[in-house]
Amino acid sequence: MTTHELAKAFTLLLAEGRTQEACQTYWAEDVVALEDMPGPMARLQGAAAIAEKAAWWVSNHEVHGTRVDGPWVHGSQFAIRFTFDLTPKGGVRTSMDEIGLYTVVDGKISEERFFYATPNG
Repeated sequence: MTTHELAKAFTLLLAEGRTQEACQTYWAEDVVALEDMPGPMARLQGAAAIAEKAAWWVSNHEVHGTRVDGPWVHGSQFAIRFTFDLTPKGGVRTSMDEIGLYTVVDGKISEERFFYATPNG
């Protein structure tokens, strides 16, 4: 499977809300996830650790809507844009815009790295 084919299939599953299936199918066992934030979730390694982070995120946010755009492919990497309409637990309804950059090695996603929109002003 080429990077383009993997990116398209992965993105389609995410757009359909089949995130767990997408990750179980396309993550490498030792996949690394990088977030631009301090703390224990800034760098996680392994499919199980990243799945735990995803479960935490779902249980701590009420998602009213999600938009998935892409993928944009370049060599062994591809990017996807995510736009969320959500309410964090105990928080105010807001929108979140991020880009996921994925690196493919040997037909599996070996790294995911997230970039966030900076606030205006």
